[in-house]
This record gives sequence, structure tokens and C-alpha cells, in this order.
Amino acid sequence: MASGKDEEFMKLAISLAAKGKTTPNPKVGAIIVKDERIIGTGYHQKAGLPHAEIEAMRRLKPEQLNGAELYITLEPCVHSGNGKRTAPCVPAILRSGIKRVVCAMRDPNPNVNGKGIVALRKVGIEVVVGTCEREAAILNEAYMKRVTTGLPFVTMKIAMSLDGKIATRTGDSKWISGEASRRKTQEMRSESDAVMVGIGTVLKDNPKLTCRIKQGRDPLRIIVDSKLRIPLSANVLKQANGMVIIGCGRGYNKKKKKELELLGAEIYPCPQKDGEVDLKRFMRSIAARGINSLLLEGGSIIDGAMVDAKLVDRFCFFIAPKIIGGKDAKPPIGGIGVKLMNEAILLRKMVVERIGVDYLIKGEPEYKK
Repeated sequence: MASGKDEEFMKLAISLAAKGKTTPNPKVGAIIVKDERIIGTGYHQKAGLPHAEIEAMRRLKPEQLNGAELYITLEPCVHSGNGKRTAPCVPAILRSGIKRVVCAMRDPNPNVNGKGIVALRKVGIEVVVGTCEREAAILNEAYMKRVTTGLPFVTMKIAMSLDGKIATRTGDSKWISGEASRRKTQEMRSESDAVMVGIGTVLKDNPKLTCRIKQGRDPLRIIVDSKLRIPLSANVLKQANGMVIIGCGRGYNKKKKKELELLGAEIYPCPQKDGEVDLKRFMRSIAARGINSLLLEGGSIIDGAMVDAKLVDRFCFFIAPKIIGGKDAKPPIGGIGVKLMNEAILLRKMVVERIGVDYLIKGEPEYKK
């Protein structure tokens, strides 16, 4: 049964969890309370390092832990093996003398998914599940998508004019959005496990796809390039060192593939019948590598293909107060698109935010079956 202070302690645990850089693991925070006083805190900092509950317990003496309460943002793990680098946490909790465990949510990972809760209750420990569940789920939405579907959580980011263009008729696109929006994009890169563009963007803009803010984290760089047309001198390939993945189709130059691999790029052949890249297969390969979240930065062709394949989980439109005009100016999302208006993709959970001179509109798609 939940107590009056459960929500207060759980919100603190969630704020701790948010500090972690844990991919492919979930973000988890833990608080240990005794006599309504916090005596231990911890969070999972990085994959391979101790989990949150172990961090919270490690500096406490047995007599302090005996009879205490544990607040944890995700169900404690009970499994080992399958590449898992740390020992399961449930045995440590059982040994500690903790009498009550409050979990924000079950772990949807099939290796866990209620087993940790059952193991705790089996020995008489009181377990409460569901306190601040929504907040905890939002924190780990990308992890949850990967472990339940085998696909990464994909956020499409688009900078466009008020009349729906991402470049002029000559292809000029710098800069549509304002400085504040561009900084926000860099923050999104730092928070994402990977950033992805199509080969057209590489050939036109020659981007580095790194994070340009202080203390930011460089994401993995992913290129969709069916024929391996990427130049060996491309900026994105500089200091690749296992940080670049290129998805290709059929009919690519095998010599070029070897040259790219020598530069440190990983090549994933994922052809579909027409020789282009099978995007769903490619996304599964990326998720299998442990990528939870992916930021898709275009251009129009790859954006359209990802939408057509129903692989985008969130749209982020940065809309600048500019009119570009021109029937030959590029739209943000190419591809096949829908035939009839009643097939159009509806967005839910809409949020509108002012970013400098621009507006950011975010929403999650409701795909038709």
C-alpha cells in the first residue's frame, strides 16, 4: 500500500535517474529511506557500472539497511547472462534486510517483466508498483521501445519555413531556423544515442554530425547510402573509429566497402527487393547494436521513406517565421505519401514551444493500420 510520501521520494529518484548515460540499459534512480529520512541515494551512471539500487546501498551498514524502504524507478533485475555485465540486483536486496520496495514501473524487458517483483514478494517483502509510473515511463521511452519491439525510438527533426519548405529552389538551406533552434538541435544530438541522415544530405552539406555544445556527447553517426556513394573524404568519416554505421542496399562497390571499413565505418548490407535499403531491417540491426534512441535529421527522401515505413515515433518541426515559396523548393517529407486525406497521419500529444524566433511543434504519430 502506498504511503503519503511515496510520490515525493519517487520524484527524487526519477530526477537522479535522469543523470545517467546508460544506453543500452534503462535510466534508473534509487532512494533508501528509514524512519521517513533519506539515508542513501544512487543512480545507474553507465552500462557496465553498478545499478542504482547497488549504488544506493553500497555506503550503508547492514544495521542501517535493516527495515529500510527502497524507492526504485524501475523493477529490480533478477536475471543474468545474455551479455549482461552486472550481477542481478534482487539477491542483493534480499540480503540487505530492506522490508519495503516501491517501484515506479515494471521492467518491460522479457528477461525481467515482473520476475523481480515476484521474487521480492515471495520472501515477504512488501512491493508497491505504479508510483509516478507515467514520469518513469517517459524517462525510459526509448529503452522500452527497443526491448519490446526490437526497434529504436526514432525522433524526426525538421527545420522548415512557415510555408513548409526545407530549402530554396537552388537547394540553399542555411539557415532556415534561428540560433536558438540550432542550439536546441545540438542538445537533441547530445541526448540521442545516434543521429541519422540520408546520403543526399552528406553529398550536399558534408556534415560532421557531431555535437557542438560544451560537454555534449557525440552520437553514433548513421548514414543510409544504398550504393555506397559516400566520398572517403567526407567529414562524417573523419575519426570514425566505430562511430559510423552505413546502411547499404544491393549493387554497391565491394572495394569501396573495404575502404570504408578501413576508415573505421561499419557497413550493414540490408537490401530489399528493389536494391534499396530495407529500412525496417536496418533499424532492427541498429537496435540489436544497443541503440535506444535515434535522431533523424533528413533530408526529404530519407524522411519520406521512414514515414512511409511507419518507423518514426516523434516529429519535431522547427518552424521559422519565413516564407520561401517556389514550386521547386523542397518539402520536408518526400516519399510516396498517402493517397487520400482519410489516410493522413494524425499527431497526438501535441506540444507547441517558442524557441527564440521560431516555434517547435512536437507530436507522436498515430499510424493507420
